[in-house]
Amino acid sequence: MDIWSTLNDTFLDWGSMKEVLPEMLKVGLVNTLILAAASVVLGTLLGMVVAVLSLSRKRWLRWPAKIYTDIFRGLPAILTILLIGQGLSPITRHWWGPNPYPLGILALSLIAAAYIGEIFRSGIQSVEKGQLEAARALGFSYTSGMRLVVIPQGVRRVLPALVNQFIALVKESSLVYFLGLLASQRELFRIGQDAAATNGNLSPLLLAGIFYLVITVPLTHLVNYFDKRLREGRPSDESTSADNVVREELAHADHR
Repeated sequence: MDIWSTLNDTFLDWGSMKEVLPEMLKVGLVNTLILAAASVVLGTLLGMVVAVLSLSRKRWLRWPAKIYTDIFRGLPAILTILLIGQGLSPITRHWWGPNPYPLGILALSLIAAAYIGEIFRSGIQSVEKGQLEAARALGFSYTSGMRLVVIPQGVRRVLPALVNQFIALVKESSLVYFLGLLASQRELFRIGQDAAATNGNLSPLLLAGIFYLVITVPLTHLVNYFDKRLREGRPSDESTSADNVVREELAHADHR
């Protein structure tokens, strides 16, 4: 009976949860979503560049992309965040002061770009070579064929993996607290940790965990939904996508 009472006092102090709930909703949840969303947007843009460079026929473009990917996938996320957040702080201080928030986003974005770049690369390489060859035979340049035919198909195939990466960023955003965020910048984990230290129990941290589950579990099911739809999609849809692009381009040319 003492064990259950101890566990109840440690994890299920409803008063502590109720006290910290408004701050988690107004501050923690907002900052967590901002960190994750900003990182996935910047990481996706940079990741696409990394993917294209890694597929380049020119070695001087291909090797830097591979080295970048190896470095940021090989380093622990917390180490990357500390190196960038603390190492670049003296340089960026005259732009936005001692605020570590932008550097936290930058660090998460660089980490995400390495993984997203590999996701895009695998998706692009999964598209049949005949798609690009057909586009080239119909008058497309290599760049136009990749941009209008191959890359859109590759991105469509890796949507589940991209959503998985967003889920990972939501969880990794908790590591930014090591940079010493301002009170108004604290994310879910930092607010839960501070409240737990003040109240002497882990109930606020459990509440933070519940918030993370509310965000990530629906996204996980969304990944499964995307994956199921893509697996059940008609093969003919992808095989005719290049023809559809060509028809659209010809239609635009006729209008011009």
